[in-house]
Amino acid sequence: MNDMGAMTILLLLLFLVAGTVIGFFLRKKLVEENQANVEAQRRQIVENAIQEAEKIKKETLLQVKEEAYQIKLEADREAKQCRRELKEEQRRLDRKLDELQADFTALDKRANKLREDEAELLKKEKQIERKSRELDELIDQERYKLEKIAGIGREEAKKELMASIESEARMDAAKQLSRIENEMKIAADRKGKNILALAIARYAGDYVADKTVSMVPLPNDEMKGRIIGREGRNIRAIEAATGIDIIIDDTPEAVILSGFNPVRREVARLALTQLISDGRIHPARVEEVVAKVTEELEVEIREAGEQATFDVGAHGMHVDLVALIGRLKYRTSYGQNILQHSLEVAFLCGVMAAELGLDVKKAKRAGLLHDIGKAVDHEVEGSHAIIGRDLARKYGEADDIVYAIGAHHEDQPPKSVLDILVQSADALSGARPGARKEMLQSYVKRLEDLENIANSFDGVEKSYAIQAGRDLRIIVDSQKVHDDEATLLSHDIAKAVEAQLTYPGQIRITVIRETRAVEYAK
Repeated sequence: MNDMGAMTILLLLLFLVAGTVIGFFLRKKLVEENQANVEAQRRQIVENAIQEAEKIKKETLLQVKEEAYQIKLEADREAKQCRRELKEEQRRLDRKLDELQADFTALDKRANKLREDEAELLKKEKQIERKSRELDELIDQERYKLEKIAGIGREEAKKELMASIESEARMDAAKQLSRIENEMKIAADRKGKNILALAIARYAGDYVADKTVSMVPLPNDEMKGRIIGREGRNIRAIEAATGIDIIIDDTPEAVILSGFNPVRREVARLALTQLISDGRIHPARVEEVVAKVTEELEVEIREAGEQATFDVGAHGMHVDLVALIGRLKYRTSYGQNILQHSLEVAFLCGVMAAELGLDVKKAKRAGLLHDIGKAVDHEVEGSHAIIGRDLARKYGEADDIVYAIGAHHEDQPPKSVLDILVQSADALSGARPGARKEMLQSYVKRLEDLENIANSFDGVEKSYAIQAGRDLRIIVDSQKVHDDEATLLSHDIAKAVEAQLTYPGQIRITVIRETRAVEYAK
């Protein structure tokens, strides 16, 4: 039994070995067959790739040949076009050459003619010189005879003749000047009145005239004692912090703030109003409220400047310049608010610039900035026009606007229409009735100076300053001043007034000459 099991195991082992050997040879054969198939496929792929490459090569060559052919055709066309253009240019040059040749020929003819004319002129000049010498000799002979007959010398006769000619020339010049001036006045007055009337009609601004005092209402008269404080501590603290005088009198339920600085007066008014509303009035609180109100007022000033530039349409202005414009809200000139005056000048400039076909935005900008120097003229020495000119240049304004600011009071001579526009609008805004206030003493002195200037001229009998000093009537001696000389006299007096006086607007000079014939019937 054991032998049978061993044999069985042995047979199984033999079958297993035989199967393994057979399987090995079978796998080897399969591997060899697969390798043969792979090699065949590889050769097929290589052959296909070679064939595809040859095909692509042929197609590429054909494409290259086609492109080369097209390039050649294009080059041939361009070459033909160039040859045609060169031939056309050659023909034009030939024609131009023919024209130049013809011009040279004509110039040669003209040169020959000029040489002939020059020779002829030389002959005539010689003849004229000869005749001139003969004429001088005759004149000398006649002059000698005349001097001998008249009994006066040559120099005396020349002086008398020159005096006569000068007098006649002066009279003719005065007549001509009067005629031209009348014609120009008619045209200029008509155009100027139309433009000014239109500018005034299209602008309807209110005047804001500030005073040197402000009134603060009180809830009751007991508040006056709290404002004064113990031994006057509160009122002294308010005056010291604001620089404004506080007047407490018998006025019922009100105190008066007095001061020439409108910004400080406004700070004092706002601070006192807040202190009265709050009820806590003592020196420490006063300083705190004044500091707070000052900051708030700076913001209000900047906003006022921004609003002014927005109203005028002056965009892109430097922020510091905008703040200076806002400060004009609290500046006055002859009682007229400078910011309102500047806005009015800006609008008037814009209207007149539109009528004249000029740059409206630039005219408005120049009008708004023309008095910017008054924002700091109490801090900087010099004319406000020059100060404003320097400020505008510092903050990057255009050169023509800068010059117009400096020339609006003729601190520098105007040189453009924009300068004249700003001058006119400024005078129009300031000279309108009710726009400005003037002290009685200075007003009377200005009228006296006007009349004194007129009376200083020879031939003036009387002079009268009327229409609040805007019209000067002058009566002249008819024996000393002729009609034509009256025009020259009005010019001379106007120049003297311009040079010696400062005044708003313009003054009309009227010279009156009359001749009276009186006879009595007996």
